[in-house]
Amino acid sequence: MHFVRMLLATVVWITLGTFCSADELRVAVQKTGTFAWELAVIRAHDLDKQANLSVKVLELASPEAGKIALRAGNADVIVTDWLWVSRERALGAKLTFYPYSSALGAVMVPASSPIKGLADLKGRKLAVAGGPIDKNWLLLQAWLKRDGIDLKSDATIAYGAPPLLAAKMLSGEMDATVNYWNFCASLEAKGFRRIAGIEDLLPKLGATGRTAMLGYVFDETWANANQDKVARFIAMSRKAKEILATSDAEWENIAPLTGAPDAATLRAYRDRYREGIPRRPVADEEADARILYRVLAGIGGPELVGPTPELVSGTFYHAIPGG
Repeated sequence: MHFVRMLLATVVWITLGTFCSADELRVAVQKTGTFAWELAVIRAHDLDKQANLSVKVLELASPEAGKIALRAGNADVIVTDWLWVSRERALGAKLTFYPYSSALGAVMVPASSPIKGLADLKGRKLAVAGGPIDKNWLLLQAWLKRDGIDLKSDATIAYGAPPLLAAKMLSGEMDATVNYWNFCASLEAKGFRRIAGIEDLLPKLGATGRTAMLGYVFDETWANANQDKVARFIAMSRKAKEILATSDAEWENIAPLTGAPDAATLRAYRDRYREGIPRRPVADEEADARILYRVLAGIGGPELVGPTPELVSGTFYHAIPGG
């Protein structure tokens, strides 16, 4: 707990709305993450006031810090994946998930690379962001294993932080990279080729559509006691997403938050973000998550999913009208 107190002492609370009688909602967010982009849109368009919510933003340095804040009761909502939620539920923590984004990583190569398809990754130097149990990497492995290719042994793998591996690609040290969607968008803006988006691989693994692996995560008991507040939060978020989906001018407004160094990178961020906006019923998302969870459990094992190879019941939150 001393570590938790030290960690939380380094973060900053920012209140979006200061109006009276609004319901308070505490969200933990990475300062440079896409959730921060949405919150900026919410603030600019008074969507929080329209929802009668006073949104307090806890800025954190990493997704792991958000998980700690949620579990310690210092935040009501974070953004993370259903893999973690299911694992936590299996271990006794009644957390639940509502779809936020289906944007996944991609396999990127230099424009002049002889690599034309995923099978051509055999024998190459491959930079993998996030480590050996990253979901993008595991899904790529699962897809290629269906064609008899085991990338762990058939390629030279270098694991590392996303920005470091993007830099290694730019310097020509690696043949290809499996990286997070925003770093891939940045490489795309610099002329790199996209061999495949990880979301493109999901149908062959059994999914019926683009699956939102990232979502809003909150405590189930809290959500059941605050169903109206949660519904207003989700509706507010949807409005922000629709603004970002339809207004190019809004992207110019949030450009400083994205860290995009030029117009081409901002356009790539915009287009990939828009592709990742979930538009399917939650029941469909959950059905595909169950299928993909088994795939990921088969590759990643207990280190990834914990004590159960199946998506734990209750992982997905359904109490949203029209959800």
